[in-house]
Amino acid sequence: MRLGVLHALNQIARTNLTRHDLFTLCAELEGHADNSAPASFGGFTLARGLEIQHFNVSPQLRFVLLIPNFEIATNEARRLLPPKIARTGAVRNVANASAITAAFATQDYERLRGCFVDYLHQPFRKRLVPFLEDTIRSAERKGALGAFLSGSGSAICAITLRNPRKIAGAMMRASRQKDAGIIVTWADNQGVQVLKSAICNLKLKI
Repeated sequence: MRLGVLHALNQIARTNLTRHDLFTLCAELEGHADNSAPASFGGFTLARGLEIQHFNVSPQLRFVLLIPNFEIATNEARRLLPPKIARTGAVRNVANASAITAAFATQDYERLRGCFVDYLHQPFRKRLVPFLEDTIRSAERKGALGAFLSGSGSAICAITLRNPRKIAGAMMRASRQKDAGIIVTWADNQGVQVLKSAICNLKLKI
């Protein structure tokens, strides 16, 4: 939301700030670049502070989102996390994160299999999403490269190169969330875009 507002104001005021300028402003407002980096640049984006690395994602890769009909407050999900973590869990997560990065950088997506096993937050946050493990297993049995809790939840995301509809159906059945939504989508490699028609309408209303 903040990033969209900043881009719209930049167009209306004609301040000519660059995409990176607006990303920096948004990251400073939010206190981190976790959301503003991928929203600004699209694709698979790494942020180390304000330093960005961007990799395009193949349109063949599909993302299947199961969206339960309930929200989880980020603060509530954070309270479930322990103050300390085991060294073995940290080492495994760093290894998985490195493998995921390599797979996206080379577009060798088959190497994603097994890399989404998490030791730092999902084991604790699954209390808020009790069907998480069953849903992940069902997606992987139908051929997904992996599946995981999206952020703090409650959405669950599966990644696949084939049969996204079968995976979506399996996730719905495993979750038993009859009122959940399903979205099958792909990565946007451009990042935030300002629609000129929207800016024109906004000027008229102002």
